[in-house]
Amino acid sequence: MSNQSSMKTPGNDLGPVICVVGARPNFMKMAPILRAMAAHVPPLPVLLVHTGQHYDKDMSDRLFEDLRLPRPDVNLEVGSGTHAIQTAEVMRRFEPIVDTYKPSCVAVVGDVNSTLACSLVAVKKGVPVVHIEAGLRSYDRAMPEEINRILTDQISDRLYTTERTAEENLRLEGIPSSRVCFAGNVMIDSVVFGRSNARSAAETLKVCNADASVLSHPLGYGVVTLHRPSNVDHPETLRALLGVLGEVAARLPLVFALHPRTRSNIERFGLMDLIDPTRMVLLPPQGYLEMLGLMSGATVVLTDSGGLQEETTALGVPCLTLRENTERPITVEQGTNILVGRDRQAILGAVQEILAGNGKRGRVPEFWDGHAAERIAADLYQWLMSGKPQAALKSSTP
Repeated sequence: MSNQSSMKTPGNDLGPVICVVGARPNFMKMAPILRAMAAHVPPLPVLLVHTGQHYDKDMSDRLFEDLRLPRPDVNLEVGSGTHAIQTAEVMRRFEPIVDTYKPSCVAVVGDVNSTLACSLVAVKKGVPVVHIEAGLRSYDRAMPEEINRILTDQISDRLYTTERTAEENLRLEGIPSSRVCFAGNVMIDSVVFGRSNARSAAETLKVCNADASVLSHPLGYGVVTLHRPSNVDHPETLRALLGVLGEVAARLPLVFALHPRTRSNIERFGLMDLIDPTRMVLLPPQGYLEMLGLMSGATVVLTDSGGLQEETTALGVPCLTLRENTERPITVEQGTNILVGRDRQAILGAVQEILAGNGKRGRVPEFWDGHAAERIAADLYQWLMSGKPQAALKSSTP
């Protein structure tokens, strides 16, 4: 069934808002936006385009079900490839969609290759670009996501931020405040929406035929995810991280949801013997509700995921980020997150503090309240109706 809805009001005939999803984090961010656009009075017409950048069919299907995300109107089925090939293929397949549906704007979320690729197509065809989760910066240009973020923000006409410091980042890059709206964090909308339906950790381990005895440890259990190339693509780096995780597991049992890339590299580098199955339970990739349940009950989460940094802050669960930087500094400044990098002493010291009851408590940041998508839908409607997108296009015409 199509997600498009007609919106005919006196003097108004908007084309659809093309909403783009491409990889797992996009699904969590777009689901509440689509609900908010449908609930807005009048509703905003939507065309949901899945680029197929996230190519695991089973995982994609589970995410759509867990988040009650409507099925895409269009699936470009791009699949995997190098950054250049994937970006180019998304652009090639997305351009005819823009030509056919004549959207009022193209809305993109986050920082994956699909985000930049679809934004480039839109701006080159004179279609306004709306970037949700704008202004986040790690200041590490070795990260492909950082390049995607910077370039997408530069060509966007309306930018929605998750935290107030993001607007300062944009200002320093020459983007006027008139194009920016602080709306809050739509990722947290999904946490609030899904928490009551989250799968219990015990149920998840049972379904996976995993040893659930780790859940009865007096200190609880930790959750681990690793997927970034800088952590998992180099044998010595991955060996060192698994060694530290083994030391953590000697104190606190760990549940390790293995990304396919990570599992493949552990096997390829011959590192499986570093994992003690009695202390570290390995799971296949988990659905959104399963991960939400695992994190909700955890003593600590160790991760290199940007999204999990935000989710643990919203849940009030201590998070140790196995990276040297973060594009989500508010999770460190106000939330439960600590940057520990790959430093053995920093990781073990932080775990010890948490187990001693001295873990970072933090607080939930402003507008991380489950209503960010509603604010975005209301502002986007007013912005589209005001004629500002057309004015922005005219001002940028040579």
